[in-house]
Amino acid sequence: MIVLLVLAGGLGAAARFAVDGAVRARRAGDLPWGTLVVNVTGSFLLGLLTGLVLAGAGDAWRLVLGTGFCGGFTTFSTAAVDTVHLARRGALRAAAANLGGNLVLTLLAAALGLRLAALL
Repeated sequence: MIVLLVLAGGLGAAARFAVDGAVRARRAGDLPWGTLVVNVTGSFLLGLLTGLVLAGAGDAWRLVLGTGFCGGFTTFSTAAVDTVHLARRGALRAAAANLGGNLVLTLLAAALGLRLAALL
């Protein structure tokens, strides 16, 4: 189980790197869109997974995919650091948008994932 957890975490981190890079290549500006996309997507996946585990899927799925993959994929610490960098540069509106966007959109995405799991 430990090996699966570690592998899933590594895959999550690699996926984060790929998604963040792809988004940054297509979207310029002050806001760190790549981090936002990663966190919203990861929150949706974790909400979906949580809903499936609550409905009876094995707890091993929660550990490997939730803790491993989603833990390696999402990066709320980077979102916090990005927000501080924006604020220190004087881009207060962008900092507030980044902070609020990450908070609101990730919660909505997790709720959507839970809801979708309930329908399955």
